[in-house]
Amino acid sequence: MRSILLVIGGGIAAYKSLELIRRLKDRGIAARVILTKAGTEFVTSLSVSALSGDKVYTDLFSLTDEAEMGHIQLSRSADLVVVAPATADLMAKLANGLANDLASTALLATDKRVLMAPAMNVRMWNHPATQRNLKTLKNDGVIFVGPNDGEMACGEFGPGRMAEPEEILAAIEAALAAGPLSGVKALVTAGPTHEPLDPVRFLSNRSSGRQGYAIAEALARAGAETVLVSGPVEIVPPARVKLVRVETAREMLAACEAELPVAVAVCAAAVADWRPDLAASHKLKKTDAAPPALKLIENPDILAALSHGAKRPRLVVGFAAETENVLGHAAEKRARKGCDWIVANDVSHPGVMGGERNTVHLLTASGSESWPELDKHEVGARLAERIADALKGKAT
Repeated sequence: MRSILLVIGGGIAAYKSLELIRRLKDRGIAARVILTKAGTEFVTSLSVSALSGDKVYTDLFSLTDEAEMGHIQLSRSADLVVVAPATADLMAKLANGLANDLASTALLATDKRVLMAPAMNVRMWNHPATQRNLKTLKNDGVIFVGPNDGEMACGEFGPGRMAEPEEILAAIEAALAAGPLSGVKALVTAGPTHEPLDPVRFLSNRSSGRQGYAIAEALARAGAETVLVSGPVEIVPPARVKLVRVETAREMLAACEAELPVAVAVCAAAVADWRPDLAASHKLKKTDAAPPALKLIENPDILAALSHGAKRPRLVVGFAAETENVLGHAAEKRARKGCDWIVANDVSHPGVMGGERNTVHLLTASGSESWPELDKHEVGARLAERIADALKGKAT
């Protein structure tokens, strides 16, 4: 049986949540409910419990609940987390990582998708802070239904009315439906590699890992069982993604091969092409003598290894970070590596490596297409959509 965790925030629209619970039950969807302290000003625990047929959770520090159904288990026991009404306060808490009550703690601890149905005064909705939080939440993968235009309880008119129960129900059923990549296993590499010179120093590059992490998140949201093999980065891993941390190129290749077979591999990591022939076991000291000679040897080629391996994925996507003749070098790389697609970008532009936005070109056997400058999460979402379309058209 499908189930949701419903968070009822404090607002006059909370009464609609009672009808939503009833409609969910009619559709065979169970609802376990967190009722915020403010929410109890508008609906009672008794009415919610009577409709849901389950206990209503309100207190973060209930010892009994924490022993039997703690906030971590509560946040992960359902297939989807729904916030209705989603007040400006609840949106702000999640957008900024605050967790000072049961509702906000569960939202921060969940590994499931979150659907919000905002409800608030029109001026609150249009306030730059709320709109900033909305953008942050969307970038984090939160999905929204509403708000609708209409007359508020306060007498004002405009966007801010919570979506009607049937609209929220439709959004819930859409979110619970199998994604376009359901049943697909995907492998993504991200970030730089660190190739040690000694226990202190290493060779690396400027990759932040943001684009690879965004792609892994988008694939997971599309339903794929996603494994992210990541070099050393300072990024919170996406929800519903298996993270494998590595340091060197050789470790990254071994981790990728251990996850095969997969349907699709996206090699977004900026793997160091070379490593020192010998890494010192102690810190190299500066002396009056000439600096030590540095002999480099070639690292394994992960993209080529996956493209030509016995367990080759059905779709192999590489990345080409170029500083000149971007399309020409990318086309040559696609042919040389044997991968299906190359995503190329010009990293000579300030802010591309380490930044939030990217301008990429997708090269396939049928040609190339240039995408406009996008947020890296938008690049990830667009690439995941293309991957889903391509896998549908390929023989299994």
